Amino acid sequence: MTRFKLIVEFDGRPFMGWQRQTHGPSVQQAIEEAVTIVTGESQAVHAAGRTDAGVHATAMAAHVEIEKPITPFRLMEALNARMRPNPVAILACEVVPEDWHARFSCIGRRYIYRIAERRAPLVLEAGKAWRIAPPLDADAMHEAAQRLVGLHDFTTFRSVHCQSDSPVKTLDRLDVRRVAGGIEVEAAARSFLHHQVRSMVGCLALVGQGKWSANDVSAALDAKDRAELGLNAPPDGLYFVEAVYPD
Repeated sequence: MTRFKLIVEFDGRPFMGWQRQTHGPSVQQAIEEAVTIVTGESQAVHAAGRTDAGVHATAMAAHVEIEKPITPFRLMEALNARMRPNPVAILACEVVPEDWHARFSCIGRRYIYRIAERRAPLVLEAGKAWRIAPPLDADAMHEAAQRLVGLHDFTTFRSVHCQSDSPVKTLDRLDVRRVAGGIEVEAAARSFLHHQVRSMVGCLALVGQGKWSANDVSAALDAKDRAELGLNAPPDGLYFVEAVYPD
């Protein structure tokens, strides 16, 4: 058996998320079905993280084991051909050691959330960003975001369906910056709770609109109560952009 590392890009709009579901299509299912067609083998594809319905990825790391002799380039090309018209693409493929695991070897994950600052409905980017009517105060959002950086109990920012053993996580970075057409929020940590990034972005958006202050964000964090969450941002603007591994 040869273990291959895959770098996957996908548009999350048609899917119920990364993980296989009984009630709709998933990114994992699309790749696994392509693997079966290409190799004749039924193999599981493991990813660095699980994404919700509607969440996108520019560089999700994953791995799959293949028994059939095949080069990384041929596997990548064949999978891309067989996954059409699903909006999923393998950007890179390489052989990795048998003990390398996309999820368990990962030591860091990075997400970017895109906010489109405009009054008009999104047309070309519908489902790919969260539209909020201007103006938003990006500086105030960034200042409030720093209240969440570090080791905390993120119960308030955790979905009630989260399966993590503990709500305590270390948030390495949460940066808010203005970009052309809107705002980007970048979050980095070893791992995240279910809905954590979307929940943090929702509260920061309230700060940007002047409805919350940085102190309100701190109070929500300290409450350790999901009922105190101000707003959970929609999945549209969330992108998994990097999985970090030891050298």
